[in-house]
Amino acid sequence: MPATRSEQRARTRQNLLDATVGCLVEFGYAGTTTQRVQERAGVSRGALLHHFGSKEDLFVAAIHHIAEQQLVRVRAAGAGAGSQRHLVTALREAMSGPLFLAGLELWLGARTDPALRAALLPAERELGRELRETFESFSDDRIGYESLLVLLRGLALTSILRDDPAVAGAIVDRWFERMA
Repeated sequence: MPATRSEQRARTRQNLLDATVGCLVEFGYAGTTTQRVQERAGVSRGALLHHFGSKEDLFVAAIHHIAEQQLVRVRAAGAGAGSQRHLVTALREAMSGPLFLAGLELWLGARTDPALRAALLPAERELGRELRETFESFSDDRIGYESLLVLLRGLALTSILRDDPAVAGAIVDRWFERMA
């Protein structure tokens, strides 16, 4: 049975958002153009404009796309965590990789783009609320939670220039020692 028009539109939209994430990772915020997204998605200019009338519209949709995927990862981490250590390991995986890098590019863009910032804040608050609730299922230590977020974001950020899993693991182990 062929896909309905609605299914085709949804698939094209998903393709465009995935292409945007890929471009953000490969080219950064400044280098992600609608032309690059269109080419990566393999769609016409008209198809891109049908779904997203401007680059701003595309980036706002990408923010929500990334946040939704991250929420799925965080919820899965919380549901599968049998211990706080397992949770931290799962969150570390969720807060790294292409989705994190694309989100980071949008964070940097939001620093100077008020519209992007306005779109980013609610999505980040929702993700932060989910992270906090997941962490609180193991501990109600607010400083422990905040320090974990800073640690995981820092590890993901520094992995861009130097990725040493042994050192990163030792850093997480030290966090556990200090928080115990």
